[in-house]
Amino acid sequence: MFMEENVPSQPDAPSCAASPSQEGKSVQEYIDEIPCWADGTPAPSSPLTGMQWRIWWLATAGKFFEGLVVFMTGVALPLIVREFNLGAVEKGMVGAAPLLGILVGATALGGLADHLGRKLMFILEMALFVLCLVLLVFSHTYTGLLVFLFGMGAALGCDYPTAHMVISESIPSQARGRLVLGAFGFQAVGALVGTAVGYLILHKAGSLEAWRWMYATAIIPAALVFIGRFFVTQSPHWLVVRGRMAEAEEATRRLLSREPSYPSEIKLAAPAGDGKQQRAGGYGALFSKKNLRPTILAAVPWFLQDLGTYGLGIFTPTILAAAIGTETQYATSISVIIHNDMLAAKGAAFIDVLLIVGILGAVFLADRVGRIRLQVMGFIGCGLGLALAAMSQIDPGGPTMLYIFGGFMIFNLMTNLGPNSMTYLLAGEVFPTAIRGKGAGLAASVAKAGAVLTAFWFPVLLVDLGISTLLMILVGTSLAGAAVTWVFGIETNGVNLETVGQEED
Repeated sequence: MFMEENVPSQPDAPSCAASPSQEGKSVQEYIDEIPCWADGTPAPSSPLTGMQWRIWWLATAGKFFEGLVVFMTGVALPLIVREFNLGAVEKGMVGAAPLLGILVGATALGGLADHLGRKLMFILEMALFVLCLVLLVFSHTYTGLLVFLFGMGAALGCDYPTAHMVISESIPSQARGRLVLGAFGFQAVGALVGTAVGYLILHKAGSLEAWRWMYATAIIPAALVFIGRFFVTQSPHWLVVRGRMAEAEEATRRLLSREPSYPSEIKLAAPAGDGKQQRAGGYGALFSKKNLRPTILAAVPWFLQDLGTYGLGIFTPTILAAAIGTETQYATSISVIIHNDMLAAKGAAFIDVLLIVGILGAVFLADRVGRIRLQVMGFIGCGLGLALAAMSQIDPGGPTMLYIFGGFMIFNLMTNLGPNSMTYLLAGEVFPTAIRGKGAGLAASVAKAGAVLTAFWFPVLLVDLGISTLLMILVGTSLAGAAVTWVFGIETNGVNLETVGQEED
């Protein structure tokens, strides 16, 4: 067993800002430092600065837009299918396109944050998202639809590692779990808003063009976020690893600028050795003896998690319509299609509320219970919820509504309480700074391979296998996720990210 049984005790943060030693301090030591009152008494905590909060809010936007776009697609899909006369395979490609973009973007673009810097990729990803969003709204070809959905996904994929890193590399170690997960929780808020916006536009527009208005609602907010990202600091951690010490000290000053001013002086310690070892390493380094275990932990459970999360997330309205009998199989009237879509959207929105409840639980418990325990318990809970939902078809004489809604509600609660949030958190914590972007990006790409598989094959398998068989398969993947997490678990609760990967082989 590789599992570390005990959650490590969290070390006390450095207190009482003092003059740096001749050798200097590390970036994280300055960030974790707790100031003193005038009489020398340590303050109870170190409040976040305006810059730290700015970084956090701008990072939450990427997760919000992901939830908004991906889950809004579930509401928009019936209208897109009708407008473009799509079959089951083409329908699956529409659902899979943004997820395939996330898969490619997380590695191809997210990994560039290790070379070009966190801030530049933080800006460029949002520029790509806005551009593709605008082009999607005005697209009138099936090919254009797929290309622009893919482009939006690539931007959101880049955001997986970069958003995590700009937060985790700028905040105190003891607050990292809840602040990273708090930002990630906006994915659930986006999912709920996306479903609600889709429903309202369906109600008001009542035409096949309604899906364009759904996506158009995100253009102005995304443009404002793009502008705001120009006004954040570069990651001092990244600058230190690149050997740019003067820039790192200035970035740390800007990051920790507050009134009254502390620390009064910033002198950073140079990286150990000449820094070349820290800067070296491509994707092959993720599969070295030292990094193979964190690579497996970051990638495999996330892949298994996304098989269920995105398949169910995108097609919850479709599954609900089929399971509770509101779907008209051969609907030819636009009004009937919109009516069915609105009914399913209301049911999906009701269920999606549990995503928010789950992430709030994760924010509260991650730094108390530990990442690994929550992920294992969450995977098991997901399996139980999916098994209950499958009973809606296995026991046709039973309480169908209780089975399907109860099962999906348990799944949404437990997925955000556990694996959906913990896999994201762990992927940005278990790798050294020099390859953190590559590691988190690769893990996100592997995860989205699972999302693409379900998004593409769900419409086909739903017809060929039926709801119950499909859900029972996902029960198995959830239990497999719990097992892999337990065997390869590395607890990162309260760990200083500067020390990750520095232990001896």
